[in-house]
Amino acid sequence: MSDEINDKAFRGRADQFIHLANEQSSDETHEKVNASLLYAGARYSSFIVASMSDGVEDMKKDKDEAIQYFTEQFRAMLVDNLNDHITNYGRYIEAENH
Repeated sequence: MSDEINDKAFRGRADQFIHLANEQSSDETHEKVNASLLYAGARYSSFIVASMSDGVEDMKKDKDEAIQYFTEQFRAMLVDNLNDHITNYGRYIEAENH
């Protein structure tokens, strides 16, 4: 995963989603925009699992493994980003509030 996260194209795609979320946050709360992002991620991940399956039975068989995989990926990314925000709080948050 770390190679993927350090990939310039990967970061660029993520930055585009963040930019859109920031735009939407001008009309809605951050919490509501975040909920929409989480929902979109879950929906797209479900689509990926379905598109890689050979049918409903295959999807049912792989469901728990897919949930575990995506949950572990999200948790690892969340931990990394929370640590980054702890380290850079002054630059990310305090600067935004002034």
